[in-house]
Amino acid sequence: MIKYYCPYCNSKYQFQSLSNTGKLLCSLCGDEMIKKSFINIKQIISLTIVITFLFPLIYTFLLSIINKKDLKKDIYQTSYIEFKRV
Repeated sequence: MIKYYCPYCNSKYQFQSLSNTGKLLCSLCGDEMIKKSFINIKQIISLTIVITFLFPLIYTFLLSIINKKDLKKDIYQTSYIEFKRV
């Protein structure tokens, strides 16, 4: 369902009515209703800001998990070599 809104009236008290030409009108002020866009500029900008802050955090977290697995393998290999020499 496409949402329409009146830019002049309070959103709580908006009611739609249909004119003779088939356009939606606000029943309070009588002006034409405007189609509400799905994504606006503010949402795109805020999404890019959130991604720029979260991406390094997630990236370091994943790298730390990967490095932890590699570090455990190195510790086991060095300890085995040291015991074998003695």
